[in-house]
Amino acid sequence: MMPGLPELLIILVIVLFIFGPKRLKNIASGLGDAIKGFRKAVTDEKKESDASSFNNVLDEKVIDTSDLESQSETQKTENT
Repeated sequence: MMPGLPELLIILVIVLFIFGPKRLKNIASGLGDAIKGFRKAVTDEKKESDASSFNNVLDEKVIDTSDLESQSETQKTENT
């Protein structure tokens, strides 16, 4: 159950009394930087994962030319 607006205001006032406005600003700034870094890391990991998945699909789709040539020769001998 989430706290309502009055509860959040009371918590904010208590935190403001405990830490003070200057220290609270530094804490909020550090928290914002940490969240920004976390989001960047998640985004980079997702891009890397997507690129890896795409490369794996490409690797599966690429046919080795020697296999293609041997299949072609096999079909020619079967047709004659």
